[in-house]
Amino acid sequence: MSIFANRFAGRTAIITGGASGLGKAVAQRIVAEGGTVALWDLNRDALVAARDEVGARDIQALDVADPAAVEAAAAASASVLGKVDILVCSAGITGATAPVHDYPIDSWQRVIDINLNGLFYCCRTVVPLMLASGYGRIVNLASVAGKEGNPNASAYSASKAGVIGLTKSLGKELAGKGVIVNSLTPATFESPILAQLPQSQVDYMRSKIPMGRLGLIEESAAMVCFMASEECSFTTASTFDTSGGRTTF
Repeated sequence: MSIFANRFAGRTAIITGGASGLGKAVAQRIVAEGGTVALWDLNRDALVAARDEVGARDIQALDVADPAAVEAAAAASASVLGKVDILVCSAGITGATAPVHDYPIDSWQRVIDINLNGLFYCCRTVVPLMLASGYGRIVNLASVAGKEGNPNASAYSASKAGVIGLTKSLGKELAGKGVIVNSLTPATFESPILAQLPQSQVDYMRSKIPMGRLGLIEESAAMVCFMASEECSFTTASTFDTSGGRTTF
């Protein structure tokens, strides 16, 4: 049981990439702390299972890289939830592991479409709902790769750098309007997304962490939930770090 039993009482959240990994862990914690969630994900079967496991009020199967699908899903979730207080953009993929001069163009385009364009579509669509009620918390999942860049992961690194830049811009636009926007820049943590990478890449990323281990999903979920809560009231357009000492800025 969470020590913050009622932190999200009366609050509603849309969580992209909510069928697994960090997205699902955040959803579980928000529900445990009194909130109501809608889960978005591309994998419908995983969504159904996550709905039952998490206790989600709504699920929407969609590709966030499709702006029309995002708009339809937002309208549907807002109707079910009654309002949208929180948006956690957790959907993402790693893409190919290859140097820039050999990087597959289709993989580059897909990574940017999901990790950056899709996140933009979600923010663009949900922000008006938050402005209408005068309250909102947006948490965008970036990465230390967006700050430092990882070799052989140019698309992922570029997409996450874009997420950081978008977050800073959006947070400044909405400052003073009741909507707080921040991003999380975790180092590699234990997650199903690691299955998309060769072990050599995972080992490289672990070697860059001074603590000498990968992060835990629960550690990043705790930070996301702080950013998604009313407690986070005077920090916006910023990044929070869960990197085991890898990044210090």
